[in-house]
Amino acid sequence: MPLKPIYRGVEEPHDALAELPPPPPWRAFDGGPPLDGPVGRADGADQRWATTAGHRAGTFRPTPETVELVNAALYLRRPLLVTGPPGSGKSSLPYAVARELGLGPVLRWNITSRSTLRDGLYQYDPLSRLYAANQAGPRTYGAALDEHLRLGPLGTALLPYRRPRVLLIDEIDKGDLDLPNDLLHVLEDGQYEIDELVRAAPQQPEAQVLTADGCHRAPISGGRVRCRAFPFTVLTSNAEREFPAAFLRRCVVLELRRPEGAELEEIVKAHLPEADARLVGEIVEVFLGRREDGELATDQLLNAIYLTSRPELAEAADRAALAAQVMPYLSRGQDDDVF
Repeated sequence: MPLKPIYRGVEEPHDALAELPPPPPWRAFDGGPPLDGPVGRADGADQRWATTAGHRAGTFRPTPETVELVNAALYLRRPLLVTGPPGSGKSSLPYAVARELGLGPVLRWNITSRSTLRDGLYQYDPLSRLYAANQAGPRTYGAALDEHLRLGPLGTALLPYRRPRVLLIDEIDKGDLDLPNDLLHVLEDGQYEIDELVRAAPQQPEAQVLTADGCHRAPISGGRVRCRAFPFTVLTSNAEREFPAAFLRRCVVLELRRPEGAELEEIVKAHLPEADARLVGEIVEVFLGRREDGELATDQLLNAIYLTSRPELAEAADRAALAAQVMPYLSRGQDDDVF
């Protein structure tokens, strides 16, 4: 029996999040004081969505399995680990959830090989603090601490908001081997400490620290942060490596597959509603034919259709050739098998 859907995979925003039942006892958090986060308007007219992020949110087309597992993550207050080939919509999913449920701008943390847990939690600039103290006098050094701190995307998402924020941790498999385990403890406990504020707590028990999105300054007491509503957290992976079992068992895992013919045409229609249906069908056939010999991503198909549908950019006789040129293979196997 499917879960009662909080996220429905529809285009119209709604407030079904109010019907979300209490968390399991082992996933209940009591951080405070409660904060009102930057939520999106229920009518979907919030200007924050009139951007690239809004386009990504409005054009994502979830499968029934995607809807089911998003709701499982919401019910369980667990991170959602999303795997799949390039162009399958992994990083668009959190934008669609945030828009539909009115949860405000997505907090995004792009992982690189140099990323550490602290990068996601907060940044502290001791040199700028020292420079400011030299300019204003040594007595200001302690009081100015919070002016030189800024929360990262993960650190902001774990503030005690009344409603969950949406956090995207993109391409986690690019990070250091220890990063998943480091993340595991913070996401499991729903809390963290800012070392500099903990040490300064006797002189400065409360600080006002700027959030990652710059929306406001959050009050932090004693240097400790604990969430209230666990953030809807999406971690994306290109399946380039295996993750520790302890990490996997604490996530809801969703594997997105490559969209096929009719699904591809629906995706193109969502992104390019004015494109000629006959032309779309032709380029989709070219795309599927080429995909038999190597890996291609859906955004390459969108680029090809955009270019070939513009009369000032392409002659009709050259459209198939142009489409092939802008869809180079991402990888090719010796046996021409792509998974």
